[in-house]
Amino acid sequence: MRHTWDFSFLVHYLLPLGRGLMNTICLSGVVMVAGFTLGLLAAIAAMSPLRTVRMASAAYVELLRNVPALVILFLFFYVIPVLTGFQNDRFLTACVAFSLYTSAYFCEILRGGFLAVDPGQWEGGQALGLSRAGIFCWIIAPQIIRAAMPSLANEAIEIVKISTVASTIAFPEFLYQTKIVSDIEYRPIETYTASAIVMTILILTLTWVSRIAARHFAGHRRKERE
Repeated sequence: MRHTWDFSFLVHYLLPLGRGLMNTICLSGVVMVAGFTLGLLAAIAAMSPLRTVRMASAAYVELLRNVPALVILFLFFYVIPVLTGFQNDRFLTACVAFSLYTSAYFCEILRGGFLAVDPGQWEGGQALGLSRAGIFCWIIAPQIIRAAMPSLANEAIEIVKISTVASTIAFPEFLYQTKIVSDIEYRPIETYTASAIVMTILILTLTWVSRIAARHFAGHRRKERE
């Protein structure tokens, strides 16, 4: 059976689809920042001289890495409200669930960046009279970011993909809005094809930005070596 392609009906749904795309971008942005922050704290804990702190960090990472993002999302949206009597906002729920999930991966990426830095950098910073916080902010952290930039960029792209899972709790992100349009018009082929094109453009844009950032940090590293 031949199918007659027609995308013209999508013009009438540009507003809800645009809002869904903005919700996807906002959700992904919040998760990137929050997941990176939590991952950094977990990575610092993983490098702690205290065995108890290291074990707690390892348990945190292993638990979150081995539980699917969808399960964590359902836990926060369905189970916790039953136990506490407090129903979270859908956007907040998705942010918390996905931030926790991605923080485990950010932790491993940043921990690898920590291990790539020569321990002698700390001694050099102390010789310059810098505090430990100053050494970390001005000497260690930039080197960690440079070493981990490719993996961080890949994780950022994965976050955009994971954000579509929020449609399962009726958060009006792009995929959820796409499904509504498809159900209304009974034209899933055109609707989901257009959705796939838009998401591909979004991810390719993020990939392009990440490559520019990687080249920027690589250029700084070459200058330092020279």
